[in-house]
Amino acid sequence: MIPSFSVDHRAIIPGIFVSRTDEVGTGTVTTYDIRLTRPNKEPAIDVAAMHSLEHIIATFLRNDPDWKDKIVYWGPMGCLTGFYLLLKGSREPREIYDLILRAFQAVGQSESVPGATAKNCGHYLMHNLNMAKWYAAIFADYLIQNAGKPEIFEYPKTERLITGDGQQFFDS
Repeated sequence: MIPSFSVDHRAIIPGIFVSRTDEVGTGTVTTYDIRLTRPNKEPAIDVAAMHSLEHIIATFLRNDPDWKDKIVYWGPMGCLTGFYLLLKGSREPREIYDLILRAFQAVGQSESVPGATAKNCGHYLMHNLNMAKWYAAIFADYLIQNAGKPEIFEYPKTERLITGDGQQFFDS
């Protein structure tokens, strides 16, 4: 089982979490889970809004003067509850709080979706800027209201039964 499936999705709340850290070549790459909604408790994010958030925030991140050289990847989770952010280096979630907050706040200032053309996008008609702004505003407000709470920075872990001989049992 991969590490992201060891997280108890019944206990996840919106926030900024380290999913994994990998040694790649001569450096470290950290994967962060940026959760906007509670899995299995709230509806999935609208697909067209998710697509617009992906474009706008990817553009923001790759143009941020302090972070652009550290960005490896920004993209949606298949379950449509949030995004993956891969960064060079190893930082605690609190260290990227300001970056994530600014990225979601920037969505509200967007007048268009970057790259939403047939030439630049694989499904250029599947965008919804207004809904993207709505989701972004809710998440940015949530981050501001909960910035002092450690649970928005620490993923809950599923406890696994381990036998005396070291075998681990997983959910089926």
